[in-house]
Amino acid sequence: MYDVIIIGAGPGGMTAALYASRSDLSVLVIERGAPGGQLMNTSDVENYPGFDSITGPDLAVKMYENSSNFGATHTYGNVTRLENEGLVKKVYCDDEVYEAKTVIIASGSEHRKIGIPGEEKYAGRGVSYCAVCDGAFFKDRHLYVIGGGDSAVEEGLYLTQFASKVTIVHRREELRAQKILQDRAFKNEKINFMWNKVPVEITGDDKKITNLTLKDTKTDELTTVDAEGIFIYIGLDPLTEPFKELNITNEEGWIETNNHMETCIPGVYAIGDVRDTVLRQIATAVGDGSIAGQEVYKYITSID
Repeated sequence: MYDVIIIGAGPGGMTAALYASRSDLSVLVIERGAPGGQLMNTSDVENYPGFDSITGPDLAVKMYENSSNFGATHTYGNVTRLENEGLVKKVYCDDEVYEAKTVIIASGSEHRKIGIPGEEKYAGRGVSYCAVCDGAFFKDRHLYVIGGGDSAVEEGLYLTQFASKVTIVHRREELRAQKILQDRAFKNEKINFMWNKVPVEITGDDKKITNLTLKDTKTDELTTVDAEGIFIYIGLDPLTEPFKELNITNEEGWIETNNHMETCIPGVYAIGDVRDTVLRQIATAVGDGSIAGQEVYKYITSID
């Protein structure tokens, strides 16, 4: 049995692993993909202290190496259920069941789907949620980015190095992104904007998308445009399905914690993007992870 099982190896999970293992606790980190979480889908990171600019994957590698320095074990798997048996927590993962005294949930979130006709059909065939992953496949094409927050504008800027033109489609008439990102987008000659528009349908042929239909949010007028690639950034949904039976989530699915990262279940913590919080950034996830890594040590020494 482990002292700590950490579900998720994003910035928060890897920081928690570092802090917990430095306290001489036995730590298992379970990740369903490459360590790094959303970092692996981020082009340039410019708001993390210590780096003027670093790519998301490069930062992920550095965090992974650091998280393993004090003996934390990493494994791959898909967590399907978490059971609370008092002083023992059981984590069901594919064909394995792991036991621990404490669990830190750092499962993160995923990009929200619009839910319109054609979105699912053309996913991977012109519809994408990751500019870093797929941008290079759209060289010299006119691309549409759906959204108006930081991610939409940042990834729209990233796509200009490949695309002939990038159109950012936003449901309002002003962006929600940070001003520094807005200024860069407005100054970029390859970027233009369609205001007060929402996508309602994606169409295409047997191989790829060809058109995007938009509705005006004020007049309900429909407009169909030629589209060679659509990148969607309209928000995040928490990855908390395996934990719903524990009643630790709110109505939207985010896990509620106190300032010590504790859920309502003793010995179960939540950190990073999966938590009900006001800001989801690398720096906040790292802060959450450091707190949780210390709190599990306090909890374990109190019950041993």
